[in-house]
Amino acid sequence: MKYRLLAALCLSLHFTSFATVILQYHHVSDTTPASTSISPAQFAKHMQYLEDHNFKVIPLSKMVSAIKQQQALPDKSVVITFDDAYINILTHGKPILDKHGFPFTIFINPGIVEQTSSQYLSWQQLKSMAEDGVIIANHGMEHDSLARIPEGMTQQAWLAKNTTSLLAAENIIAEQTGQSWRYFAYPYGEYSPEVQQWIRDNDFVAFSQQSGAVGLTTDLTSIPRFPASQPYDQLSSLRDKIDSLPFNISLDEQNQRTIFQQGETTSVSFNIVVDDFNPEELHCYITGLGRQKVEWQGDEMFTINYSAPLPTGRVRCNCTAPSISEPGRFYWYSKPWFILNENRQWYPL
Repeated sequence: MKYRLLAALCLSLHFTSFATVILQYHHVSDTTPASTSISPAQFAKHMQYLEDHNFKVIPLSKMVSAIKQQQALPDKSVVITFDDAYINILTHGKPILDKHGFPFTIFINPGIVEQTSSQYLSWQQLKSMAEDGVIIANHGMEHDSLARIPEGMTQQAWLAKNTTSLLAAENIIAEQTGQSWRYFAYPYGEYSPEVQQWIRDNDFVAFSQQSGAVGLTTDLTSIPRFPASQPYDQLSSLRDKIDSLPFNISLDEQNQRTIFQQGETTSVSFNIVVDDFNPEELHCYITGLGRQKVEWQGDEMFTINYSAPLPTGRVRCNCTAPSISEPGRFYWYSKPWFILNENRQWYPL
């Protein structure tokens, strides 16, 4: 038993030596929609907390490169991202970030930027920010969900159309800012295994909206980010997330599915390396259903049989467990689903 525990702790050091968290923001403003906003005062508190507690804020490119090369970064690294090119990122967010010398990334929609709305950054402002070290990345030409195939169109035709659109957006970003990272943030966080394969085929790295820490085993087609706008902007709840660790979890083909009709899926199974936590301390919660019973199949797989049908909409299963080797820190993983109604119709955006 002592040898097994020692071996587990040694193995855990390999995985916890790379623990990065990505924070996702939209607006930095007191006057924009609450669900996608954080006030400048609260955003300043977030950044001050990172500095006061010695978190290492790194560029997104450094994190992606480390995963690709399987080279661990310093523990407790943080990446800061914004979705959509809102003007208040420049007017309210950037001065706070510059005060601390923190790098950040903005995922933009070129088609929306080119509408020259006063709510959005202009190409001139984006180019100036790019020259100042800000990473400008791809959020799609417009803001269309890749998972929602229009009626009457095949998935193959839909993805072919989006290939043209995605590459056109990447080319425009390169022309206007001088940057082409081939990083893509899924609009609305919606994706499917077929979309993930499409991302691989087009040599992109993709970012989602389910929560969780990032590690060397993280799938580069669905890199998690913690939403940090309201109502998740309070430091009391954000502290554990910023300090979280990545589970070493994988899913087989059936459990990789993300899109179901309501009532179509009744359980999910996870393959996992149990290296630095006690299995009985693993807790999983599903949106709208609360805490779920975890059933272990040996040491390397657990299953959740849902306590009720998954509700329509964007649903998450968040699993956490306290670390043995690093008391006070939690492993964190989130599995997303996009549940259609009983008529197989999508929920409103």
